[in-house]
Amino acid sequence: MKLQTRSFALVMTIALALPSPASIAAPDDDDKPDSAAAGELPALSVEQQRAAGVVVAHPVNTSAASREEAIGFVLDPLSLITEAGEADASAAAARAAVAELERVRGLYGAGAGASLKALQAAQAEQARARAQVDIASAKFAMNWPPLVAMSAPERQKLIDRVAAGKSLLMRADLPGRHILAQAPDKALLDVEGIRVEASVLGVGAPSSGDAQAVAVLLEVRAAPPGFGPGARVPVALLGAPRSGVAVPRDPAPIDTAIHGFPSGRPITAYANRPVNVAALAAQLNGLSDNEKAQLAAAAGF
Repeated sequence: MKLQTRSFALVMTIALALPSPASIAAPDDDDKPDSAAAGELPALSVEQQRAAGVVVAHPVNTSAASREEAIGFVLDPLSLITEAGEADASAAAARAAVAELERVRGLYGAGAGASLKALQAAQAEQARARAQVDIASAKFAMNWPPLVAMSAPERQKLIDRVAAGKSLLMRADLPGRHILAQAPDKALLDVEGIRVEASVLGVGAPSSGDAQAVAVLLEVRAAPPGFGPGARVPVALLGAPRSGVAVPRDPAPIDTAIHGFPSGRPITAYANRPVNVAALAAQLNGLSDNEKAQLAAAAGF
């Protein structure tokens, strides 16, 4: 009995490897049960499938959030505070230089004590202040792209939270990636086994060392005690849910008579084409022992 069971399971495996079920000889009409209706395929019972070691997997419709594994690095808040202060200071200096230039130009035009040299000095100062604004703005935009996209009040609130120690900013690197089509919806940090949620501010963050990968800027509001700048932790970036089908981890024939399964690229160790167990059983039942032996020899077993 064990020998027959192994033989049947072996033939089942060989049949799955064949390019087409049509290549196996169909059983003679005389071998079909009299009770089988015309065109109806016989099927293995549950007991027969269990005895032969046949496992039928049924795909299940499901949806799950897309997941990207990243490496998180907590940023020093002084860099944000310093660069934001430089941008604000340079903008204020530029406004003052413009006002001084207009004042001197008016005095010079009215002949009220402003010399040409004073006017030229005011113009030079205004140009220098304008250049400082451009440099500070470009530096801030390069290091903090998500903050540039915020409104001024919203950006200031974030800077105030970081300065007060109520929030931490984190750079989440995606090693080997240089582009990210869409920012994730949220992030989960693994801090020594503690799951910590973080808000996604956007794509782009100050570079950490020689890292050349694309990065996502995160805000952590409920950080564990002692968790601060310089810490590195694993980060899971979660995106919008995607719908699909769930299949078992181990390879198994998929019964398309019960559930449809999309054709296309193979999934892990699964065959590129689903297997109809009922049709396979009908083909195997029509083979003699000699034909099964020839089939096994042709397959190299």
